[in-house]
Amino acid sequence: MQHHSAHPGAHPGLRAKHRKANLRTLAFLSPWLIGFSVFFAYPLLSTVYFSFMKYDGFAPPTWVGLKNWTYVFNDYPFFWPALRNTLWLVLVMVSLRVVFGLCVGLLIIKIKTGAGLFRTFFYLPYLAPPVAATMSFVFLLNPGTGPANTILDRLGLPQPGWFTDPNWSKPSLTLLALWGIGDLMVIFMASLLDVPKEQYEAAELDGAGPAQRFRYVTLPHISPIVLFAVVTGVIATMQYYTEPLVAAKVASGVIGGSGQQFEPGYPDKTTLTVPQIIYNLGFQRFDTGAASVVALVLFALAMAFTAILMRRRSGFMSAED
Repeated sequence: MQHHSAHPGAHPGLRAKHRKANLRTLAFLSPWLIGFSVFFAYPLLSTVYFSFMKYDGFAPPTWVGLKNWTYVFNDYPFFWPALRNTLWLVLVMVSLRVVFGLCVGLLIIKIKTGAGLFRTFFYLPYLAPPVAATMSFVFLLNPGTGPANTILDRLGLPQPGWFTDPNWSKPSLTLLALWGIGDLMVIFMASLLDVPKEQYEAAELDGAGPAQRFRYVTLPHISPIVLFAVVTGVIATMQYYTEPLVAAKVASGVIGGSGQQFEPGYPDKTTLTVPQIIYNLGFQRFDTGAASVVALVLFALAMAFTAILMRRRSGFMSAED
């Protein structure tokens, strides 16, 4: 009985305590909530809203239903080439960057002398500004005057057209991405040095060769880092804009002022990426509705890739991770 008589009186104090705890939690969460609302939720909802509107940034938006969607998927000539190029770069460039970064990391930690020099040599290109790095790379691979084809000619090897050949433009961009492998090299080196040496010694005593040691000792320990490299690589490649645009402009000879004509995606739309056409639609054609449609497609693809990779992590990472 005493418990029941005290119970009603305890409720207001308990409620006040809970309210204080909730307010305190909200106060700690507020920076994230504000950032999420202002920089993610509001822009995403606005993009969905404008994808159904005709809006040029000046006149008030007017409802057009699915007109923007049908225009992008059926009538806009750059959408499908840009999407194909972006997916190619995600599959090929990201895979090669992860494998090459891991190989370079393994190589440098095995080198006994001059490791610091090699580390600097591989890391320095990553520090180069994207525009300057791309311009110099295109000049190096220039089919007529570049040193790359001059060396290939002296060796009697075929000389590709690189950035001027539709078949070689995306592989050339991949080579540029592999040249700036310093970021992945560093994180792979850190994870490789963290693998316990005792496990290598135990595996060696059991008769495991180099390939088996890598498969059963190294890979399970570094798999979270590999997954991180793949996910961040996919997201970054989905936003790939500067390098292909600069490469196309330099290779086509348009590196001057804004008055010059420039065909996007030179050569033959092979360097077009989805972020380029979002910029083209939104800021050059002032077609905010169509740009919003492409942005939503890009967002959906990035989410789908990330979700697939995260769902497959159980087969990618060891049980204890």
